[in-house]
Amino acid sequence: MSGQENIAYSSAEQPAAGRGKLKIYIGMSAGVGKTYRMLQEAHSLLRHGKDVRIGYVETHGRPETEALVAGLPLVPRRTAFYRGKLLEELDVQAIVLMHPQVVIVDELAHSNIPGSKNAKRWEDVLDILQAGIDVITAVNIQHIESINQEVKDITGVEVKERVPDKLLQIAHEVVNIDLSADDLITRLKEGKIYEQHKVQQALQHFFKPEQILQLRELALKEVAGQVERKVDHELIAREKPWRHEHLLACISSNHAMAQHIIRKTARLASYYNSKWYVLYVQTPREATDKIPLAAQRHLINNFKNATELGAEVIQAKEDNVVEAIMRMIREKEITTLCIGKPRIKLWQVILKTNLFSQLLKALSQNDVDLVILS
Repeated sequence: MSGQENIAYSSAEQPAAGRGKLKIYIGMSAGVGKTYRMLQEAHSLLRHGKDVRIGYVETHGRPETEALVAGLPLVPRRTAFYRGKLLEELDVQAIVLMHPQVVIVDELAHSNIPGSKNAKRWEDVLDILQAGIDVITAVNIQHIESINQEVKDITGVEVKERVPDKLLQIAHEVVNIDLSADDLITRLKEGKIYEQHKVQQALQHFFKPEQILQLRELALKEVAGQVERKVDHELIAREKPWRHEHLLACISSNHAMAQHIIRKTARLASYYNSKWYVLYVQTPREATDKIPLAAQRHLINNFKNATELGAEVIQAKEDNVVEAIMRMIREKEITTLCIGKPRIKLWQVILKTNLFSQLLKALSQNDVDLVILS
């Protein structure tokens, strides 16, 4: 039996012309019933005459889920050898050629076999949507990029397979599949989530009641927040003119702090449904021949991460960090400037210049908020 659907929203925004609609089932963990509910919906669509196909579904050997696959048209998976093993993947090209009205795609955060057209399944989903096909998919809350650190704080595990927040933002509908901690643990003990030999290990690690409760709260808050943001955006657009929020996140080559600033700003941008930028100012002190190769690689990864989260990345070479920030504020009509705590290099550079007062004055004159991220 699947979990309870307790929160859902439909976006006020319509998909771009010709683009398919995206529906995401989200849950606090494996085993709450996301795949089960997707398959139930597929059967309902089929009964109502919709051309629906299963692009990729992972049943994990669960009898209840496997029973629902029967009777649903399948798109054959593509196969590829990797490290001596024959593996199966979602066949995006076959789906686009068949062009059903709706396709079911499980495991949104999945990493594709190296050498695939796209590195991640969520990128496959974007291709399918672009072809004008509706997609119903599922993901666990711990795979959402901007709350990665919160999940790590709760579970002690850094989730490697992540989905950018923009997928939630472009979704036409998001549904939370909820289940109590007691019910989830009962399902686990009954062997309905993992095989019996894995149950005790799961109970000692990811499926601790206190962790389940915190992840459940994260899932509820995330979907409720999406509802609130969409409603606010619709009301503002309908009832009164409102300034468009433009956020600017300033990062340095400090990898950990840059990651933190990017994720926090992404959350703010999602909340305000706003455009946002990431600015990296390369001073002579941070020239490529003066910082370690590891730091350069981290910078590139941070730029990539910011882009996946929906930011426009701007790199500038300049002696004066403050002047670069002020120029970007003017050019991009920034409404909120996001920087890290005073211990980071950027803040130290600002404090050492006599332009700091000019920065504050520019922020005030341009009605720009300053957010110092803890």
